[in-house]
Amino acid sequence: MMLAFILLGALALVGGVITIAARNAVHASLGLVGTLLCVAGLFATMNASFLAAIQVIVYAGAIMVLFLFVIMMLNANAPVTGRDPVPFVRELASIGGVLLAGAFVVLAFTYRDPRPLAEGAEALRGGGAGPVGETLLTRFLLPFEAVSILLLVAIVGAVALVQRPEPQTDGLPDSDAETLPVTPQPHSQAQSQTQEVRA
Repeated sequence: MMLAFILLGALALVGGVITIAARNAVHASLGLVGTLLCVAGLFATMNASFLAAIQVIVYAGAIMVLFLFVIMMLNANAPVTGRDPVPFVRELASIGGVLLAGAFVVLAFTYRDPRPLAEGAEALRGGGAGPVGETLLTRFLLPFEAVSILLLVAIVGAVALVQRPEPQTDGLPDSDAETLPVTPQPHSQAQSQTQEVRA
């Protein structure tokens, strides 16, 4: 079990690196799918079968299908080339990554859970749907709702990005509309043509 946990953790790290380093958005999404599947395997090694199933169904399934759908709608599957639109974005991202990694290291060595691990595991009672839902909707209600709002905002933003104004057409191709002159007909000639058509 410990060997499987270490192997899945290493594969999850590799998938995360592929997600960040890939220049193609589709390849980055596939790397994220691999990471999510490895996280599901980590849950399975800890006997949290419900969390493993939810990880595969919700995140590796529905959420990643949504990501790929948005990528295809935005035509963002081309490799990223050229200069960055935001100046100094790589330098700022590097500094932010170093600070975040340092914060995780400090947190790993200084954090003390006010609730013992054995007591928390006993409260979840094997990771079934009932205890997990009770914990999410009582102790972790605010983060749970914040993630829901974040996903909703992301979907609305994606829809707003892909909407384009539809051009108004007059029934003629643009070349014909530009070349054909519009000549007004005299009233008597138009009236005679109308009577001929009715006859």
